This record gives sequence, structure tokens and C-alpha cells, in this order.
Amino acid sequence: MKSSKEILKLVNDYLAQLPYERKPKSLYEPVEYVLSIGGKRIRPVLALMGYNLWKEDPERILMPAVGIETYHNYTLLHDDLMDQADMRRGHETVHRRWDANKAILSGDSMLVLAYQRMQQVPAEKLPAVLDLFTVTALEIGEGQEYDMDFETRNDVTEDEYIEMIRLKTSVLLACALKMGALLADAPQEDADRMYRLGEQIGLAFQLQDDLLDVYGDPAVFGKAIGGDITSNKKTYMLINAFNRANTKQRAELKRWVDAKTFNREVKVAEVTRLYDEIGIRQLCEEKINYYFELASKTLSEVNVSEARKTELRAYMDELLHRDK
Repeated sequence: MKSSKEILKLVNDYLAQLPYERKPKSLYEPVEYVLSIGGKRIRPVLALMGYNLWKEDPERILMPAVGIETYHNYTLLHDDLMDQADMRRGHETVHRRWDANKAILSGDSMLVLAYQRMQQVPAEKLPAVLDLFTVTALEIGEGQEYDMDFETRNDVTEDEYIEMIRLKTSVLLACALKMGALLADAPQEDADRMYRLGEQIGLAFQLQDDLLDVYGDPAVFGKAIGGDITSNKKTYMLINAFNRANTKQRAELKRWVDAKTFNREVKVAEVTRLYDEIGIRQLCEEKINYYFELASKTLSEVNVSEARKTELRAYMDELLHRDK
């Protein structure tokens, strides 16, 4: 069994040597750029670790695994354009480094490249893998639409938010783990368990992002905290703050959410203070632990020896205790 660090090195080395020989070169430069600026590579790592539960040669599925990573980065490229974000992983976003038209066109090419890479699997596996990937890609677009819709709503429920992040974030992790299992000839019931495992890890991961955006260390987190607060993003934390606030606290929250002009540092500090008063940090941490415990139980149900699960469990624990 390979460790997550060994698998991460496999993924990064493989991505670094992928050729981009088609023309015009200027169309593919942003694709190379986006895939070269780092990232956690969680999705391809999960695909290879999922495969490695059953088989000893995870390097065999590197191409479809980086297909998932290509797709993920395509979504980030277009997300950055929609959000008009200036930076991603400490580097200029594509629409800033080039322009919006380039971001749209190169992003579209990335999506096609993702499919090209994804289809490089044994012929008998291709229908199941492409069906899984296509449904996942549709769901991620649906999740993004819900997220955008929530920006104009003040009545978003916790259940709606959980479903949105399941679609926008979790299903791609689920796709990665299930794809690895399918390519390793895992029984269908175990492949389905791996999908559920990915969903549960993904929900915990996104809730942790919400938490770190408020309580993370900026030096470690890699960006200023409080971005979700300043943009009034409907996160698990803001939704539950409104649900659990008393009359005075709710009025204060509403005043900050409705404010058209404000000092950023003051708004972040005051909303964070309200979260502390209402107990939102603890609530979010409990929900994160709930999903990770579910994930641990789901992995226990997969029909391979516990010894073979050791590395994947260690990686899940690493994700749970991350600080960025």
C-alpha cells in the first residue's frame, strides 16, 4: 500500500510531464498554468488510494485520475471568473493574467481535456466511468447554480446548504473514490460504499473550509480570513447564526449583512464575536466530526482487510486536522 505522500508525488510528477502539443499554444498555456500552480490534489489522490485498496499498481490509473483533477481546476478557473477573484493559490487567476475571453475558452478546452483523459481506461470500464463522471459534472453545475441563487436569498435552510455543498464539492470526491474502486474491479456494493465515503469526506471538508475562513490563521490559511463574512456568503455558520440568535443578536447580524459600506476588519471582528456568543464554532466543529465519523464507519463496511485501509484512514485523519 502506498502512502498519501507517495501517491501525491506520483500525481504531481505525472501532471508535470504531460505534453501540450496542440496548437495554438496560447490556448493551452492557461491550462498548463492552472495545473502547475499547486493545490492539494485531493481528488486524484483519493482515486488512486481507492484503487489501491484492491490493487497494488495505482499508477495504472494516473491518466483518468488527473482527468478528475483537470476537471476540478476547470471549475475553479470559471469560478474565479464569475467571482472576479484576483488570486488563486497565491498566483494571479487566468482572467487577470490573460483576460476573460481567454479564461472562458481555455476553461472550455480544459473540460474537453478532462473527458479525453478520463476515457483512457479499459474499454469494458468506459461506460461506467464516463456515466459516473458525466452525472457528477452535471451535479457540480447544479450545485454552483444553487450557490449563486443563495446569494439573493435570506431564507436558506441548513438542509438546503448541505445539499448545495454535497453537489458543488462532495460529489467529485465521491466520483474519484468510486472510479478508483470500479477500475480496481471492486464489487459494486463496495464501489457504492466508496461513493458514500467520498460524499461524507466532502461535506466535512467544505464545512471545515467555512470554519477556517473565520477562525483560520491567515499565515497558514494562505489568504485573509473573513472573506465569507464580508461577502455575506450563506455558509453553514451564517445560516445557523441567524437560526440560533436571540432578538438582539439577530438584529446585529442583519445590520452587518445589510450594510452597504463598512470597515472590513470591523465587520469581520463583530460578526465573529456574534458567532462566538451564539456558539457557532462549536456547532460547526460538531458537524464536521459527525461527517468524519460517518465516513470512518462507511470505510469500515468496505470488504477489504483493515490493514489495507490504514493509509486511507491516515489520509482522512490528515484532512480532518488540516489548518488550510
